Amino acid sequence: MNIKIITLCCFIGLGTCYAQQELSPEDAVNYVLDNNYGIKIANKNLEVSENNTSIYNTGYLPTLTGNAGATYNLDNNESQYSDGGPDAVLNGAESSRYNASLDVNYTLFDGLGRKYNYKRLKEQYQLSELQARETIENTIIELFSIYYNVAQLSENATTFQQTLSISKDRLVRSEYQFEYGQNTKLEVLNAEVDINNDSINLINTKQQLNNTKRDLNFVMGNQVADDFTVKTEINFLLDIDKADLLEKAKSRNVALLQADKSIQISKLDIKTGKSSYLPTLGLVGSYGWNKSDNNAASFVAVSTNTGLSAGLNLSWNIFDGGSTLIRVKNAEVALKNQELQKEQILLSLERDFNNAWDDYQNKLTIFRVQENNIITAQNNFDRSQEKFKIGQVNSIEFRQAQLNLLNAELSRNQAKYQAKLSELQVLQLSGELLNIAY
Repeated sequence: MNIKIITLCCFIGLGTCYAQQELSPEDAVNYVLDNNYGIKIANKNLEVSENNTSIYNTGYLPTLTGNAGATYNLDNNESQYSDGGPDAVLNGAESSRYNASLDVNYTLFDGLGRKYNYKRLKEQYQLSELQARETIENTIIELFSIYYNVAQLSENATTFQQTLSISKDRLVRSEYQFEYGQNTKLEVLNAEVDINNDSINLINTKQQLNNTKRDLNFVMGNQVADDFTVKTEINFLLDIDKADLLEKAKSRNVALLQADKSIQISKLDIKTGKSSYLPTLGLVGSYGWNKSDNNAASFVAVSTNTGLSAGLNLSWNIFDGGSTLIRVKNAEVALKNQELQKEQILLSLERDFNNAWDDYQNKLTIFRVQENNIITAQNNFDRSQEKFKIGQVNSIEFRQAQLNLLNAELSRNQAKYQAKLSELQVLQLSGELLNIAY
């Protein structure tokens, strides 16, 4: 039984014998920015918006069209002349016509529709930038929630490993004491049961750790080997000011900035719709070549024409059945909705920020309390261990002190990383998530 337990414990510890790559938070963020598929897709969508702002998509440039054609006729023709001449009868008379031209069309004025549309495309591009930023921020929050989960499980695994080592020492001591008649077989059996429980806890934690590492690697685009470690040191931004962050949230929060852009786009939609009330003035020009090979019934056998033509077109849709009026009214309603949504987002932002700040402060306090609890639990365990060695504390009391220390360490680990994640949530709401050193 003892040999099996020792073999199992050695097997569990094999993974720590190999050198592992340490993945820092900065490295993880760089991997995500370069390789995460959600961010890649967001960047591609941003490229589309950037392409749409090109002058080639604004209608400011003229259009140039080339045309060419050929026609062949085979006719039977009967002609009677008005001067009384003899009738002409032609069977299988051939004729052909050829043409080629270059046509240019340029809108000189379209009621300022192009101008507002171009401005709208620029605003849409900036909105796409904000949407890409939102994707990056959400992905970084997802990254760190997994990263710190890996860190917590890593520390938990170390804690369980230490607990297991203590239980193994206790088993050895119990066996010696049993051999010399200082305790009963029950003490040995209890120690073996506790070792098995500690081994199971360690096995389960290591399995969770491996699975979570795969989740982390997936977010980073599978760019690192599965056998890596993460940093477990946490630095809190203790000098951040609530009032300052709240003001930044009202000016930098990505959801609020997107609402502002949507309002600007809606205003431009109204102006674009009203541009249909104005006339359109266009310039047209053409350079063409035409050749006709006529049949014998025609007065002209061959005709060739080349020439340049130009002109102005004025078009004014005086009444279009009211469709423009409805379009403008709907755009005005959409603008009002965007303004209402911004007010709602602002209220929601203030609520979410205050909740996140209070949650952050609460979890920081819990973390500090848990750190103090570690000191108390460690002192209690050390004294219990000393008394256990001299027989003043039985195995049940010693095990309880051991479990108290274990639970205190696990709670401290959880509190530490939850507090850090709460801090990141506050920074995301304030628009500062991408401006800090991780």
